[in-house]
Amino acid sequence: MPLQVTLNGKPHTIESEEKLSVAEFVSTLEIGKQPVLVERNGEAVFVREFDEHFVEDGDVLEVIRMVAGG
Repeated sequence: MPLQVTLNGKPHTIESEEKLSVAEFVSTLEIGKQPVLVERNGEAVFVREFDEHFVEDGDVLEVIRMVAGG
């Protein structure tokens, strides 16, 4: 059953039969290996915790790519 979430303010459907960790979810976004910051339901998820947190139906996710620059 697909999950319905809000990703960066827009509806997003996740086609998966299994629960996805935040790490697995981020890998589906086609943003390459660029580092990201993730907020799930208003709470920051640290990179070291990406495998411990799971995306659930109705979650509000913010994924921000980190870029270097000056």
